[in-house]
Amino acid sequence: MTRLAFTKMHGIGNDYIYVNALESAPMDPGRLARRISDRHFGVGSDGLVLIRPSQQADFLMDMYNSDGSRGLMCGNAIRCVAKYCYERGLTERRQLAIETLSGIKTLDLQVQGGHVIQVTVNMGPPEFAPARIPVRWQDKSMVEEPIAVAGRLYPLTCLSMGNPHAVIFLDEIDTLDLPRLGPAFEHHTLFPDRVNTEFVQVIDRRQIRMRVWERGAGETLACGTGACAALVAAALTGRTDRQATVCLKGGNLAITWQKQSGEVLMTGPAAFVFDGWIDLDEEDQHAEGQ
Repeated sequence: MTRLAFTKMHGIGNDYIYVNALESAPMDPGRLARRISDRHFGVGSDGLVLIRPSQQADFLMDMYNSDGSRGLMCGNAIRCVAKYCYERGLTERRQLAIETLSGIKTLDLQVQGGHVIQVTVNMGPPEFAPARIPVRWQDKSMVEEPIAVAGRLYPLTCLSMGNPHAVIFLDEIDTLDLPRLGPAFEHHTLFPDRVNTEFVQVIDRRQIRMRVWERGAGETLACGTGACAALVAAALTGRTDRQATVCLKGGNLAITWQKQSGEVLMTGPAAFVFDGWIDLDEEDQHAEGQ
């Protein structure tokens, strides 16, 4: 039986299983993601990330959610990819370009004693055009539009940070029934590709709190793209400045929406948890040269 080596890492609690797939990769990553992500019968994670070669960048991040669906982008996972590649000797560079399904992202690594302490990711500019999010909406943008979900009207601000987001501002978020609300937003007919939903409480102009329901994964302790979407929506609606700390269940992220370039910068940590291996069954066997 073939064994697959993996590394578990997390970005403020948003945990993924990372596999060095520069030379070979699992045949069916979606299936493997479902099996390995199970927190009772597998390793336990929010998904699977394959680090693959790229013809356009230093590396390619190929990610799969815990339900096996393909992920476009994850701000917490990409910081972990940078840490993995640097600390495992795959690169000596402290500025990396990593290819994702939502484009190439530039990352700046803060290194101390050979270890990556923090990573700043240029997430690019937000996208507000409904067709590019995507959301079924006729106007040029969707900002605080009241939408009926689960028997109540919620003012939704929708945008893309390489993946679709719906942001909702509430006075209090701790008592929300996310196992009920989350799927109602994720599978709403407004969103042809489903959606990540951020429930946001504003503390002051430089700090917000957030809970997130991620499509394909459920409630997670953190979401990097979601934190970016939350800050952009907060600044867009005049609730905060363009730079703020986003406090999530797993920790904090520093988000800046640059005025001149329109790009969003995200800074946060990445942490190693453990290395391990898992036995592959016949359907999980490696496909060489992927």
